[in-house]
Amino acid sequence: MAVSLNEQEKAYVKSLIDRGEPLPTKYRGILFDDVPEVELVWPGKTRDVTNVVLPFQSIEQIDEPRAEKPDPQLGFLWDTTSGRQTEGWTNKLIWGDNKLVLSSLKNGPLRHQIEKQGGLKLVYIDPPFDVGADFSIQINVGDERVLKEPSIIEEVAYRDTWGRGSESYLAMIYERLQVIRDLLSDDGSIYLHCDWRVSPLLRMTMDEIFGKENFQNEVYWYYYNKLHGATKNVFPRATDTLLFYVKNRQRGYTFHHLTEPREKPVKKLKYHFVDGKILNDKDEHGRTITYLSTERQIDNVWRIRCLQPADQHEWLSYPTQKPQDLIERIISASSNEGDLVADFFCGSGTTLAAAEGSNRKWIGVDLSRFAIHTSRKRLIGVQRELKSQGKPYRSFEILNLGKYERQYWVGINLNLPDEECQRQTLQREEHYLTLILEAYKAERLFQLPPFHGRKGPALVVVGPVDAPVTRQQVMEIVAACRQHRASRVDVLGFEFEMGLVPYVRDEVQAQGVNMSLKYIPKDVFDRRAVERGQVTFYDVAYVEVDTQATGLSVTVMLKDFGVYYQQDDLNVLADQMKNGASKVTVEVGQVVKVSKDKHGRVTREVLTKKWSDWIDYWAVDFDFERRQEIIRIEDGNGTEREVWTGNYIFENEWQAFRTRKDRTLELASAPHTYSRPGRYKIAVKVIDIFGIDTTKVVEVVMS
Repeated sequence: MAVSLNEQEKAYVKSLIDRGEPLPTKYRGILFDDVPEVELVWPGKTRDVTNVVLPFQSIEQIDEPRAEKPDPQLGFLWDTTSGRQTEGWTNKLIWGDNKLVLSSLKNGPLRHQIEKQGGLKLVYIDPPFDVGADFSIQINVGDERVLKEPSIIEEVAYRDTWGRGSESYLAMIYERLQVIRDLLSDDGSIYLHCDWRVSPLLRMTMDEIFGKENFQNEVYWYYYNKLHGATKNVFPRATDTLLFYVKNRQRGYTFHHLTEPREKPVKKLKYHFVDGKILNDKDEHGRTITYLSTERQIDNVWRIRCLQPADQHEWLSYPTQKPQDLIERIISASSNEGDLVADFFCGSGTTLAAAEGSNRKWIGVDLSRFAIHTSRKRLIGVQRELKSQGKPYRSFEILNLGKYERQYWVGINLNLPDEECQRQTLQREEHYLTLILEAYKAERLFQLPPFHGRKGPALVVVGPVDAPVTRQQVMEIVAACRQHRASRVDVLGFEFEMGLVPYVRDEVQAQGVNMSLKYIPKDVFDRRAVERGQVTFYDVAYVEVDTQATGLSVTVMLKDFGVYYQQDDLNVLADQMKNGASKVTVEVGQVVKVSKDKHGRVTREVLTKKWSDWIDYWAVDFDFERRQEIIRIEDGNGTEREVWTGNYIFENEWQAFRTRKDRTLELASAPHTYSRPGRYKIAVKVIDIFGIDTTKVVEVVMS
């Protein structure tokens, strides 16, 4: 086409191109033929997406029912002897940044598994859309409640989403929606949940990515039971919006018309269609025929309750939790039994629970560790309920990107051959050490290996980015401490070898070395959090267990558990409180209620009366190390190979946990019977009230 720009405009456009800046819509419309008629534009908009492929690591496999045998009528999936699912799709609950998860699902080996199931048929997402939302969660501790604040990673993700208002929100969702579209099957559908704040922007975004021709409905969820506060010069808001699109209308898609009961029967005329026109049915005397209608076809206004804290059956105290009725309607309308559905902002697991209960396969993803823990408990509850009703259910596994996600953030290109990855790892090591030590507020040491830094009187060792700290490494650190006459050392690691905590406590301390094991949080990879001193390194929790064996049967019992969390400085907190106020907080592993009376006198009450108050969930693998963790890695030439990570998958055979209705907790497992004598390793996983897990491995000899 002819370009109609004057010399000044040409010079201006050239200067933008030279600086790598985007062209204004006006000039793109003049220069290019394929510019859309209407487009949503914001500063820095790009169609670039993350295409990294990171291997998924399986950290837990959950086959309900506990240690019991399944009902044989549950079908071919289950081994009636071991109680394990033996074949078919295993549902996926994935902890991590959904941008990296989506990229790895789309481009990695797991994509083949998805396609084998017929592809991803339905996606429901409920991304954050409330710029003023508070994602803190109230957690029960005895008769009191403590506020669990978002992790730094969650806060950073939220700041990235809303840091520049609508501009940064659209950048976040635009990239993810592009990958979701590519991941959907050709006959797939997507429902995006939003409210009045962002629905106009998201409607235009969805039009651009999925195409206006693939728009199906704008559904309005009317939550009629919402309690409204005082409003000024505005009608109270009682609706959210669901944007319903399909991948390709021309290729077909699943849709089922739904009906719902009427509050009371209505007399209606019978009719039929002729050439698109409605004609009333008539009897032999020419009179219209009526009938009593007890159902109505569901339209695009859905009258469904919102969840209230008084709901003892479903409410989990999760801030963004939606009623399961809402998601069940979406699943019923836009999928069939056996289809694969996904929720990439899964929160408390409502979509996953609805999918499991309606015989769909599922994938759920969330950045929050606590969301993953909440979903795990909820899904085990669904499994138990389905089992009691004799209905089918599937096992699920908990995945993350583990060390590979950490390598990605450090800057290692994981698509390169192993030798090149190793070379890059060495090059990046100094950057990594500097990053961790800065976050820990320690000074760097260069001439005192294996020590990397010093913080006050303690030397500091930083564990590797891609492996756990092992007993062998600890022994080498102890030897170096004795050589240099150092009595204190802090060992920082992303992971620690199982059984390392009691070894350090019992044997290392006996050698005169005061060693602290501390977790490196994911928060260290956010530069802003490091610069603001917001990164907290927690001491590793400990758990003590005992076993009682009789013949080939063994029972596992919890004996002790301890954590070291710190949420507030109690003196600072007391100074900031008003007279007559109180707050529940955490200080050095104790939940404490701080109260200030009307005269300004401060009192402190420890609410965690016993060690078990900290435990929310625990599970047992009675034959740990029987199943290696195997990942599939794509080589540069497009072929796949299987690699053992050196770890084992925790196979959840028995578990106990607290619920909102039942705060009691079993401290002894059901007896487990082995098929033959031998030496076995038992792994016990404990998850505390904040959703953080600790594992202990013990050995038993059965004869």
